[in-house]
Amino acid sequence: MSGRQSPPSTTGFDVIELGPADSCPQMPHLPEVPPVSDADRAEHAPDCHLIVRDASGIVVARGSCWSTGLAPLEGERVGAIGHYAASGPEASGVLLAHACVRLQSAGCARAVGPLDGNTWRPYRLVSDTGTEPAFFLEPSTPPSWCAHWRDAGFSPIAEYTSALAGDLSAVDPRVERAATRLATAGVVIRRLAAAPDDDLRRIFDVARESFAGNFLYSPIEEAEFLEQTRRLLPFVRPELVLLAERRCASGDVRACGFAFAVPDMLQMRRGGGVDTVVVKTVAVRPACGVQGLGSVLVSRVHDAARRLGYRRAIHALMHERNVSRNISRRYADTIRKYALFGKRLAA
Repeated sequence: MSGRQSPPSTTGFDVIELGPADSCPQMPHLPEVPPVSDADRAEHAPDCHLIVRDASGIVVARGSCWSTGLAPLEGERVGAIGHYAASGPEASGVLLAHACVRLQSAGCARAVGPLDGNTWRPYRLVSDTGTEPAFFLEPSTPPSWCAHWRDAGFSPIAEYTSALAGDLSAVDPRVERAATRLATAGVVIRRLAAAPDDDLRRIFDVARESFAGNFLYSPIEEAEFLEQTRRLLPFVRPELVLLAERRCASGDVRACGFAFAVPDMLQMRRGGGVDTVVVKTVAVRPACGVQGLGSVLVSRVHDAARRLGYRRAIHALMHERNVSRNISRRYADTIRKYALFGKRLAA
């Protein structure tokens, strides 16, 4: 390992900054947590990747830092700490303290995390586990990790929920009125095409406009989005990915919204049948101009899932103040909560 080692710590831990050619080692105390892959480090391009070793040389914490790319908070520059894992509060404290110093020296006034560079990638910690088992594409983090961040002086700056709709036949009466408006406006909803690449580009076009006002939003390149989404295609049922389109005055057909849902593959991995779909994303182009499209998309996904034999739908990872949360409340009850943490760095 050719990484750069910090001066010896009085805590009994050593912090090492890995070089680009160094692979991220496994953490023996957390065998269920996979190493950060070389591909992820190359794609996510952090400023640095840190590991913490105890006195016996065992890796007990890890994390990466990004000092650019995130939207400012209250006019202040924000840095991110991601790729996070720690076996205990002491190791976590050493890691987070070192990461904050690193971000501060790069000119950041605030640190947030865990966040792998931007909100298109994994971020957040589970803050309330609830009673439902983990579902596909959900961040699954130990409850103790929230305490790690609090002990290091961080506090929640954004909260998120996932909710379970247990009756896919339930209908919101407002949906029928919205569907009539959409039909009058020439909006057509269809499923994902058999050759999906063009549709994935249409989805990205909607997503980058829809998400632009989201908390801490930063853009990514289309190529990264396509790579992320193609990894999910082996698990996709095309009937559960819906695109809403309308013909423009120019004659071109333009996507104005989408819903992306997948079967909960973790149910299969646990050895049971799959009776649940995960509604990963619902997005509407802000300039669409037709009220109720998001509600109609959710209702259509529920109906498609029911026709395919599924019984339940999880509305995943919604910001508490997002419009998708308002739609979800009509059908679903909260099963899990998550938090993103932040800290103002010393002047």
